[in-house]
Amino acid sequence: MSFVHLHVHSEYSLLDGACRIEDLCRRTVEEGAPGIALTDHGVMFGAMEFYYAAKDHGIVPIIGCEAYLAPRGRKDRSVRNEAHVTLLAADHTGYKNLVTLISAGFLEGYYYKPRIDLDLLEQHNDGLIVLSGCMSGLVAAPLLKNDRATALENAKVYHEILGDRFYIEVMRHGMPEEDEINRGLVSIARELDLPLVATNDSHYLNRADAPAHDVLLCIGTGKTVSDTQRLKFFSDQFYIKTPQEMRELFADLPDACDNTVEIAKRIDIKIPERIFHLPVYPVPEPEKTPQAYLRELCETGLAERYGAQRAAGDRELRERLEYELGVIVKMGFASYFLIVWDFIKYARDHGIPVGPGRGSAAGSLVSYCLRISNVDPIRFSLIFERFLNPDRISMPDIDTDFCVERRDEVIRYVEEKYGKERVAQIVTFGTMLARAAVRDAGRALAVPLPDVDKVAKLIPSGPGGLSIAQSLEQIPELRMMYDNSPQVRQLLDTARSIEGLARHASTHAAGVVIGKEPLTQYAPLIKLGEGDVNTQYSMGWIEKIGLLKMDFLGLRNLTVMQNAVEEIRRTVDPVFDLETITLEDPKTFALLSQGRTTGVFQFESDGMRRYLMELRPSSLDDLVAMNALYRPGPMDWIPDFIAGKHGKKKPTYLHPKLEPILAETYGVAVYQEQVMQIARELAGFTMGQADELRKVMGKKQVDKVPKYRKKFVDGCMANGIDEALAEKIFGFIEPFAGYGFNKSHSVCYGLIAYQTAYLKANFPQQYMAALASSVRDKTEKLVEYIEESRALGIDVLPPDVNVSQSDFSADGAAIRFGLSAIKGVGESAVRAIIVGREESGPFADIFDLAARVDIKQLNKRVLEALVKAGALDSLPGNRAQQLDAVEGALSSAGRAARDRELGQASLFGALESTSGGAAVKHALRELPPPPQSEALAWEKEHLGLYLSGHPLAEAAQALYARTGRSIRELQQCEDDEFVSVGGIIVELRKVLTKQQQQMLIARIEDTTGSVEVVVFPKVYPAVQHLFEHDNVVIVKGRLRVREARGAAQAEGEEETPLEVTIHLNEATPFEYHGVAQSMRGWHLHVATKAQIDRLRALAAEWPGEVPLVLHHGVHVKRLPAGISGAPQVRDALEQIFGAEAMREGAADEGGVPSR
Repeated sequence: MSFVHLHVHSEYSLLDGACRIEDLCRRTVEEGAPGIALTDHGVMFGAMEFYYAAKDHGIVPIIGCEAYLAPRGRKDRSVRNEAHVTLLAADHTGYKNLVTLISAGFLEGYYYKPRIDLDLLEQHNDGLIVLSGCMSGLVAAPLLKNDRATALENAKVYHEILGDRFYIEVMRHGMPEEDEINRGLVSIARELDLPLVATNDSHYLNRADAPAHDVLLCIGTGKTVSDTQRLKFFSDQFYIKTPQEMRELFADLPDACDNTVEIAKRIDIKIPERIFHLPVYPVPEPEKTPQAYLRELCETGLAERYGAQRAAGDRELRERLEYELGVIVKMGFASYFLIVWDFIKYARDHGIPVGPGRGSAAGSLVSYCLRISNVDPIRFSLIFERFLNPDRISMPDIDTDFCVERRDEVIRYVEEKYGKERVAQIVTFGTMLARAAVRDAGRALAVPLPDVDKVAKLIPSGPGGLSIAQSLEQIPELRMMYDNSPQVRQLLDTARSIEGLARHASTHAAGVVIGKEPLTQYAPLIKLGEGDVNTQYSMGWIEKIGLLKMDFLGLRNLTVMQNAVEEIRRTVDPVFDLETITLEDPKTFALLSQGRTTGVFQFESDGMRRYLMELRPSSLDDLVAMNALYRPGPMDWIPDFIAGKHGKKKPTYLHPKLEPILAETYGVAVYQEQVMQIARELAGFTMGQADELRKVMGKKQVDKVPKYRKKFVDGCMANGIDEALAEKIFGFIEPFAGYGFNKSHSVCYGLIAYQTAYLKANFPQQYMAALASSVRDKTEKLVEYIEESRALGIDVLPPDVNVSQSDFSADGAAIRFGLSAIKGVGESAVRAIIVGREESGPFADIFDLAARVDIKQLNKRVLEALVKAGALDSLPGNRAQQLDAVEGALSSAGRAARDRELGQASLFGALESTSGGAAVKHALRELPPPPQSEALAWEKEHLGLYLSGHPLAEAAQALYARTGRSIRELQQCEDDEFVSVGGIIVELRKVLTKQQQQMLIARIEDTTGSVEVVVFPKVYPAVQHLFEHDNVVIVKGRLRVREARGAAQAEGEEETPLEVTIHLNEATPFEYHGVAQSMRGWHLHVATKAQIDRLRALAAEWPGEVPLVLHHGVHVKRLPAGISGAPQVRDALEQIFGAEAMREGAADEGGVPSR
């Protein structure tokens, strides 16, 4: 009664398959089947995970794919009509052919789907077993149209190509058309003597999972389950049926079931393991081996790093180099080091910033000699075995930080050197974590957003987040909602069923693979969108099959430092070199000790700032230690570390041998390397064994700890240490091994932190300009850096077409806005402006600018953006006059350009020069400057912020006094905290809920930042009159804090970027009298145009000397004509505006009549 499923979709049929691979294998074992196939749609994402899981469960892994086949050929793009075909790999040859075919589908045949064709199948079918496919197959589909002849012909073609490796596939899911199709398929099979095979198009594990799978389809298509027009499976029969169910379903075709078992018997796939497919580095001198070339480079580098005399005579250096080279050569990694050396050398030679090192590779002297790292492992007592353990053969792992803007250049170089077919980036999968699963399920089930949000926010997210099941156990409020609300129960049950499933595929942020042979010899490839080629296997599986994986990371801070260095060279010191700065700069440590760390790598967070002010660092070692300590776990030891540095707490050591190891960190075990040294010095471990101990403890491999505990205690006792004390020492190091930090990495990043602090302390204008350029598209961060600049006493000047560079730049003691930071002005326009200025000098006026810059780049939209941003303020005329002149300037420039093309310019030029005539003078019309409020609004629109002022500048202190908190300070608040802040309304968006109720999403801004405010339908009617552009409001409500969408934690940033939103409870208008307080007269708060019309009529009827001062939001306007101070006028004003919306101004000139 056995049966083997041969048509199965896992979660890697993204948002279509709902089977987890581990569950599939477990079910197969429970049902007593000998094996199972994996046939995801067009991809092999899960093939390696499936292969090893099946092996672990003792069943046959049948690696396959439901491929898409283009009947007219894979290059045809005239019509979309891909067919389906089920491909199964019978052996390793078949596996490699399957990899080749699936890769070709993406690289050669992609048109809506990754398509292969019969030509490809004919070339690459050895070792493949092919099933005719579902109802979309080349044999079944014609039968749907009663075209048996075509179906028969297609079956013959398959049979001619594949012989006895081709099977006619029959399915029964209760669909009406299946009976007719199956009769045709059986008839064709009998006529051509082809074997039948029964399959179930399985997309989920159990029949009960059908609703969850339906939700998954809705998530993928953006529909709701109630939508009758959407994609929906016909029945609930697309699950992993038991062998008995399948046998009963095909009782009339027992051979079709028998053949599934026969196919499983034909499968014999073995993926080679523990074989490294390392490319051989092409040594420039063919007679030299990579090993000899590596030694030559290291000897040269050693002399450059330490001087020829020390390199030749220092015994420690010589022994260390010989030892490392011996290990590297013995393990077969000489080419690996040369490959890394080569692409880093390329980057440095081409001015691409490279980090000082990263991870444990910085512990290698060979890395230092090759300039793979810039950290001296001898100076910092770094350990080679932490990087490469001679006792355990595993691939080395050298990761490299590059300038984020030029990282791709290095990848392109590697592609060119080793061949594009041998280089790819690596796929990664986004999964539906608990909160995301709740939100996705809520959308699909059409649960109202406020209800979904209320549930989702109760589930902790982030690195320490809980699963839905854990949340139900640990959070009473969530459990109560689940038990009492059918809607919440359905929402959470559905979310739980899809939680953790893969949602989408994307390119890994750093991983790059380099193969010895074309990569399709080892792994399938995919092209994601128009982007780069990726392996279909994710990082862990790539390493498992022996491919060389390297991380090419883009680090924004390297770009910032490089831009700052270039600015320093442009403005101050033409030969400045960041790599030669002193590491003992007093100004740098003073800046850090004052907590002025905004923009300093790794040290920007408020918590780190406070600790640095307490620590008062005086050496790079202090920064290295703080970098390692400031993370969950070791953070608890920071007070002891600080107390030790300042002599307030004397370190105690369990054994004298611990002192030289822990003294540098005042008795606190900070680094993993210290744990390794303790194991070596006290227990006699080799460094390789010590590294194994670190891994066992660090990865909490509980089953292995007793073995290593005994080995450690025995080793200590052999060295004369009492057993009880040895046990105590082991207990001391065990927790530190779990959360201790890699010292090599900490030194590298501590050095970057020091370098950024040095630049800020010694070249603040240049560094802050570079920082601002790096975040010009991130308004919140840009505002923060501009405020920090001003706090440092640096003026921030507006953009100027005659002065500005493309990016922010140093301008004397100030920094100047870059032209590229102006929204609406593209890079090509900026280049054209700078070229025009450099070729012929400063622009005289707007007409000269239009005439001298390529009119194809300087169109009306660009020129208006420049004017509104203030980039023409240094030229004649105010912004209103310049805007008025835009069309005339462009029209005149256009005529001149056309005249030049026709050869007329020289004629008129000659007439003018001989007659003494002058060029035509353009005049600006007399116009008053725009109101400040309008000018500020333009700046906000085109610069992303208010630069020459802020609508709330005068009111900021009063607003803060009312609320006790700025918007920026919301980042320090907790999720669900009740908060109150104030600001000006800068964005408004009214939306209708699915229940057709009105709600509103607004953004309010103060001088420190902005925050989104959500006004739900229940609150909306009471506050809608307050939510108008430019109104200033105080809002109170619950804060919602979540990780920024699409913003995984960037390397080098201490904290994951957060998004904060306020769910409004109440809102009140904010009135600030400020300077306006001194304006005498009636102060009237205007809400509608009708009020202004009534006021105008009243003023015409009762003219007088009392001024009228109108307020709308933050805008204040004094009317030119006054009004009578008669009591009846006051009564009339109260009727128009309401008593609460009017008040009397200062009575400095006789006052305002009062009752």
